[in-house]
Amino acid sequence: MLGEPSTKHHILISLGSNVDREQYTQAGISALAKYLTDIRLSSTYESEAVGFAGAPFYNLVMSAYTDLSIAEVGRLFKDIEQQNGRLKSDKKFAPRTLDIDLLTYDDVICVEPVVLPRPEIEFHAFVLQPLAELVPTHIHPSTRQNYAQLWAQFEHPEQKLWIVDLTWRVK
Repeated sequence: MLGEPSTKHHILISLGSNVDREQYTQAGISALAKYLTDIRLSSTYESEAVGFAGAPFYNLVMSAYTDLSIAEVGRLFKDIEQQNGRLKSDKKFAPRTLDIDLLTYDDVICVEPVVLPRPEIEFHAFVLQPLAELVPTHIHPSTRQNYAQLWAQFEHPEQKLWIVDLTWRVK
């Protein structure tokens, strides 16, 4: 209805880069800030590449709000990745200028247009630790445990992370 306020959806986003990491991480944050509101960022974590031999990644998690649908958010993320040099043909385990993934959208559980909540939340330290830091009491839609609990139970000691002292411009 005209004049009615739009519904804001809480989203959690994973953002990573292992090619010109500072440049592309900042570019991704700046681009997302044009479309999202109430943005909060976790610390930036450096981690080894997972699944391939490559340069270390910078990873962080972003909490934000949007009035876009899940499908629109997915298209936005792909557009921002491509505008920052990511090729459509990039393999899953390969160097990345920018990798932006929707982790959660409110408490939605779905498989289309994307799988939510994103499965790697439970399996990758570079996603779960920043979530536990940024939104420790938020409940994972599928497990019904909060992110601090999931991180405390995480059993992949081979996945090493280091906090990197960086400050990003959100606007």
